[in-house]
Amino acid sequence: MPFPTDLEIARGATAKPLPEIAALMGIGDHLLEPYGRELAKISLDAIDELADRPKAKYVVVTAITPTPLGEGKTTTTVGLGQAMKHVGKNAVISLRQPSMGPTFGIKGGAAGGGYSQVIPMELLNLHLTGDFHAVTAAHNLLAAMIDNHLHQGNELGLDLDNITWRRVLDVNDRALRNIVIGLGGKEDGVVRQTGFDITAASEVMAIFALATSMEDMRARLRRIVVGYTKSGTPVTAEQLSGAGSMAVIMRDALKPNLLQTIENTPVIVHAGPFGNIAHGNSSVIGDLIGIHGGDYLITEAGFGADMGAERFFNIKCRASGLVPDAAVLVATVRALKAHSGKYKIVAGKPLPADLLEENPDDVLAGAANLAKQIENVKAHGVTPVVAINGFPTDHKSEHEAIRKVALAAGARVAVCTHFADGGAGAVELARAVIEACEEPSGFHFLYSDTDALKTKIEKVATTIYGAERVEYTAAASKQLKNYEDNGFGNLPVCIAKTHLSISGDASLKGAPTGHTLTVREARASVGAGFIYPICGEMRTMPGLGTKPAASIIDFDEDGQIVGLS
Repeated sequence: MPFPTDLEIARGATAKPLPEIAALMGIGDHLLEPYGRELAKISLDAIDELADRPKAKYVVVTAITPTPLGEGKTTTTVGLGQAMKHVGKNAVISLRQPSMGPTFGIKGGAAGGGYSQVIPMELLNLHLTGDFHAVTAAHNLLAAMIDNHLHQGNELGLDLDNITWRRVLDVNDRALRNIVIGLGGKEDGVVRQTGFDITAASEVMAIFALATSMEDMRARLRRIVVGYTKSGTPVTAEQLSGAGSMAVIMRDALKPNLLQTIENTPVIVHAGPFGNIAHGNSSVIGDLIGIHGGDYLITEAGFGADMGAERFFNIKCRASGLVPDAAVLVATVRALKAHSGKYKIVAGKPLPADLLEENPDDVLAGAANLAKQIENVKAHGVTPVVAINGFPTDHKSEHEAIRKVALAAGARVAVCTHFADGGAGAVELARAVIEACEEPSGFHFLYSDTDALKTKIEKVATTIYGAERVEYTAAASKQLKNYEDNGFGNLPVCIAKTHLSISGDASLKGAPTGHTLTVREARASVGAGFIYPICGEMRTMPGLGTKPAASIIDFDEDGQIVGLS
């Protein structure tokens, strides 16, 4: 029999009433705000009401440098959360909300997979409770107020060539990357060039993900810098009188969403910041609730450990004050073979046939990437556990090759079959994580708040990326100096680079060393609370492919959604 699709598995699951799921976390009915029969928001009052409960062990799931297909971090996060019940522990899972852009682009869904996924799958991937739309509306309200300010005389003296606030939309649409607005008559606004980013790339999304309370979110919104005057003075959302209305739009979105896995493990889904130019992690507020909801809080960080995990440690943990106890590194045979440099994996196309043949030597040829990512986790004083996400096409000798590399690098290791077997397939991983969490935490940040911005960039580049040095364009150096002159030098850095290599060059596989990281530009997300240096070309508005998922998603004759996978 063919293996059922994710959608078929999700529809066959038996969901429990959400008050029962909430009760597993110690959350009473009075803290739930139902959204239909299958979704609910959690009142922010839960943070204070749960504060006296014991703190869970805090586990982040990250990965080796992924192929364009991804290596199954979300599926592993869900499988691990479900496995905890199999070994007598209670877990809470905390995840980002998927963007509809990639859902209708190439991914087709982002709720885990197989028998380790979050339900209801359709709602999770399509709108959920409307949080992304609230971010879109709040962001674009500020954009409208900027252009109205220009139309009304530009009292603040915004430099039309240095307005950094664009518009956003949760759709992949390359035609909107660069546009000219204000065309038409005098009453149609000031003519200027701008563009659209995807909603996940909005600074409002990053603020929403890092805020610790309604008051903190409001304070962060007021600090948003929308552009600069001719003299380089920043202009903020508060000066445009936009921050208050933005906070009102975001009020309900700030409440986390409660869902469950197909095995009825509680799942908090909240926020979805971009993994390239933002920190790529779920919300701090979700974690502040989940940390008191069970024995283990398991969350996920975007892309490889050089990106999402580094930002989890140095940006998210700074904001939340929470200390991680262990990190799970997801590895696959196919990705490590790809890091040998012998294979090319393209999203949307079949895997190369020879990639599926038994070849532990090719796994070992690419295993430097795994060893380096283990090192990157340990550089923050966190105990690593390698999860070998097993596929039916893998061979036992290839898993053994990964195991030897992981053990030699000082990590625990477990083979997982949670995609096919659910929580039962991740029991070995759960036991390894429990052991790792019992070790004393030596967690520390990679750099100090008081370090210069270039020092912070260089510590990340040399320690995490294996770079020999960092070079800056004249424009980037000027921007970094301007940020320090304006009092933003104490902020952490979120380096925007390719996710397909530990370096800044997507063509460099494995664990390259001796390379140069070139910072071509630096931007400031002052409200979110980080500076993001840009290395290479970062697409903040994706485009659709030749055959996007949108072309096959539809209703069948029974009114059921088809095409999500």
